[in-house]
Amino acid sequence: MNTIHRKQIYNPESQESVSDRKIFGGNPTSIFDLNRIKYQWAYNLWKVMLANTWFPEEVNMNADKRDYNGGLTAQEKLGYDRALAQLIFMDSLQTNNLIDNVNPYITSPEINLILVRQAFEEALHSQSYAVMVESISVNTDEIYDMWRVDMQLRSKNDHIANVYIELAQQPSERNLLKAMFANQILEGIYFYSGFSFFYTLARSGKMLGSAQMIRFIQRDEVTHLLLFQNMINSLRKERSELFTPSLEEEVIEMFRRAVDVESKWGEYITQGQILGLTTEIIREYIQHLADDRLKAVGLPQLYGSKNPIRWVDQFASFNEQKTNFFEAKVTNYAKGSINFDDF
Repeated sequence: MNTIHRKQIYNPESQESVSDRKIFGGNPTSIFDLNRIKYQWAYNLWKVMLANTWFPEEVNMNADKRDYNGGLTAQEKLGYDRALAQLIFMDSLQTNNLIDNVNPYITSPEINLILVRQAFEEALHSQSYAVMVESISVNTDEIYDMWRVDMQLRSKNDHIANVYIELAQQPSERNLLKAMFANQILEGIYFYSGFSFFYTLARSGKMLGSAQMIRFIQRDEVTHLLLFQNMINSLRKERSELFTPSLEEEVIEMFRRAVDVESKWGEYITQGQILGLTTEIIREYIQHLADDRLKAVGLPQLYGSKNPIRWVDQFASFNEQKTNFFEAKVTNYAKGSINFDDF
């Protein structure tokens, strides 16, 4: 297992050229020379992420407090709390993981740039959840400390964190690559599945402010998926020897396990009492997400499942809608639009 080392924060002896740059294992000066770019997709993504800038205070949460206290069923309130507690953990984990665990080993300055931006966005999402919690809860500690008393939540948190902990304890090329695949699972399965719960409530006219906040967050997650997807696919071209059959088998098993974990979690937070989210729909949607993420990084699809809740994509979309679903007014959908041909 090839050990990797953190890059130097200042390396004036380096003579590395732009063509010599590597995603990891390079020898950068640590100067951000952005007039010379090797990974153009990274710089394109950086500009999209800048254009997507937003702040939680833009979202009006006044009606959500009324809905939470008088419009939700007991199971909807419990599901909301659990789904929110899970999102809080994942963005907290990802903020620390990117800064402390991934970026120190990445030796391409243009990719360093967008990893720092992603970490900022994950921190912003944590602030967004704080706004949501404060808006609806008389005791914010109940949601923030839920992982301490809800063993289903704690078990899922432990499972998600394991790959990142492995990288922290044993820095190697294989473990860093596994962490990149784990990011596809975190950003593209766990987050997306969690978001669907809030859109389901909004579809029935409840917690519209929360759903609007989630839409902003999910727009960021699209760029996060593209970031790691492109790192994986660039590495496949440059370091094909890393993509051994044993690694791919391990990654596919990671996806299988993630589908099982997230399906059970979805059943747990809905308890068969959330209109539009049956056990079968939850699992099929998560399988569909897994297939999409696997295909995007050059791995075989496992399930052949179709999206059973296509309306979720409409609720989440900024770039195709003409009006804001929740406020019925025109918004600036040119902001942060993505041309996938650039990536």
